[in-house]
Amino acid sequence: MSTPRFRGQGAASFAAHHGRTKPAIHIMAKKTIAKKTPAKKAEPKTLLTKNSLDFLERYLNNASPTGFESAGQKLWLDYLKPYVDDHFVDNYGTVVGVINPTAKYKVVIEAHADEISWFVHYITKEGFIYVRRNGGSDHIIAPSMRVNIHTDKGIVKAVFGWPAIHVRNGKTEVTPSLENIFLDCGCTSKDEVEKLGVHVGCVITYEDEFMVLNERNFVGRALDNRMGGFMIAEVARLLKENKVKLPFGLYITNSVQEEVGLRGAEMIVERIRPDVAIVTDVTHDTQTPMMNKIQNGDIACGSGPALSYGPAVHNNLLKHILSTAQAEKIPFQRIAVSRATGTDTDAFAYGASGVPSALISLPLRYMHTTVETVHRNDVENVIRLIYASLKALKAGQDMRYFK
Repeated sequence: MSTPRFRGQGAASFAAHHGRTKPAIHIMAKKTIAKKTPAKKAEPKTLLTKNSLDFLERYLNNASPTGFESAGQKLWLDYLKPYVDDHFVDNYGTVVGVINPTAKYKVVIEAHADEISWFVHYITKEGFIYVRRNGGSDHIIAPSMRVNIHTDKGIVKAVFGWPAIHVRNGKTEVTPSLENIFLDCGCTSKDEVEKLGVHVGCVITYEDEFMVLNERNFVGRALDNRMGGFMIAEVARLLKENKVKLPFGLYITNSVQEEVGLRGAEMIVERIRPDVAIVTDVTHDTQTPMMNKIQNGDIACGSGPALSYGPAVHNNLLKHILSTAQAEKIPFQRIAVSRATGTDTDAFAYGASGVPSALISLPLRYMHTTVETVHRNDVENVIRLIYASLKALKAGQDMRYFK
């Protein structure tokens, strides 16, 4: 079990930030006086425990490419098991923890487990590797990135190469594209590459690690959407630790293959056939340079969960979540999503004869890069909002607009 590495500030600073330092005693000549230090402002109560953060780091650092999520799903299930009554795994790897499995009324809280990645697509006779997307991988950021090629023999290290600035012609400069980005794993022939265990179809993920930026921002690869899996697992933990007795069955669902078309959610909604679904995923923070608020709305990291309006979002369930946020004084933001949310909400809303569904989004910067960034306060407030919305939900609650 690893310990979170809060890079950039050091363990002493992190401890001080969380109030773990002792007050100073000042000594004066001839006379010892214990001066009163100014009272510190009370730190906001945190939901996240050391064990939570340990799990978060392990979970984010682990690779779970679309279609190859099993290792991450096992990590997630091991963490979730103490907080649920039962669980099951479907044929493609979606994992569901269940509280009150015999209850007739079924409520889902859901996130997706997979991350974008690449496939080995073509190996040249000189030993260079060309790739194909697995999900929405960004070719622009690829050059100079370090990667892990996942093979049956284990991880093979490689880099996305790119010609040096010295040898490029500014007049005919080309930008990275799927036609020109390539991997170099230090081999000089196709045969040498294949002897390492690399073959067409091997999946590739970027090599990087979780970190904390300025003591309040979680940064890393695949926060979209393993942060969602973390948050729904924390909801289950809080329900257990606070001895909350829900009057319905709760299905904590971590779906696979969202990044290639919501496929895991499409499958699992038919198996569970829930009465209500609350989905959490990420949405764009629009405060950074080059973001267009007219196109993408006005959403800020640190200002609370974003609640979506759109045809797939059930109005009565959304009203329930909004009233809960207001009653619990949980900050929130609003976003309009038009025809589709682009998340597993759509699969639940339009599956199993129609499931009243809503989306609670976590604001995130730099989506589909290796430095996806979220604010810790937003993470905790998404957890609070899902938790409180469940506690306020009644068994058999009829979500129909009219009868």
